[in-house]
Amino acid sequence: MKSRQLALILAATAVIIFGVAAFVLVSDSPVVSEPANYTYTIVNVYPHDQTAFTQGLVFDDGTLYEGTGLRGQSTLRRVDLETGNVTQIYSLPSHLFGEGITIFGDKIIQITYTSKKGFVYDKTSFDLLQEFSYSTEQGWGITHDGSKLIMSVGNATLYFLDPETLQITGQVEVIDQEPVTRLNELEYIDGMVYANIWMTEKIAIINPETGHVTGWINLKGLKTAENSTADVLNGIAYDAEGDRLFVTGKLWSNLYEIELVPTE
Repeated sequence: MKSRQLALILAATAVIIFGVAAFVLVSDSPVVSEPANYTYTIVNVYPHDQTAFTQGLVFDDGTLYEGTGLRGQSTLRRVDLETGNVTQIYSLPSHLFGEGITIFGDKIIQITYTSKKGFVYDKTSFDLLQEFSYSTEQGWGITHDGSKLIMSVGNATLYFLDPETLQITGQVEVIDQEPVTRLNELEYIDGMVYANIWMTEKIAIINPETGHVTGWINLKGLKTAENSTADVLNGIAYDAEGDRLFVTGKLWSNLYEIELVPTE
């Protein structure tokens, strides 16, 4: 008999101790392991437009796509990885503050900060196909798992959206002993959501089914006076075909390909 089955039987069995029936109650909740911890090594360094206030980053079919923020400067861009040159650009209306982007099929989806408004573009032409709205007060990061969109809004919650209706269908709270807030730019990698934590040098690795943080990536030291004039780490992209992980920051002059290194 398997030990799990035996444990459940014993838990439901009355034990007579000095004539008193005592029942053992055990929780059937899964045990949550301590998150793994990682540092990094730099594999490659690529140039990055230092005027780009990076809010979203995606690598798809050999090409880097970037969404930038700030009112009057918000854009959607196609970027040559090797040179950092912007090869295609779409500018948002000046009153909008651009946020995260993701690519779903042949479409690019971009959200905005406080306007409760998102946009759907043709991936090739950048033609605007559709506008949509969402009920959350803000929009920060967005990615997808192949069947649903996953959005962050700056708190400890990940929201799930139907990619066709673009409406919220569910949510999960992100926890590592306590709620993890300021979830920012997102990337879905091998079943997990990687999230920049705003104003920190850390990326959380999150199980989107449970909300539990399964790992932390410490990128301390990646930002330097030479590569950034002012702002913070933001931007995660993954090349699934080449198994390459890229990160950058807002107003950074470099984009980095990194390799994760487990730590004790």
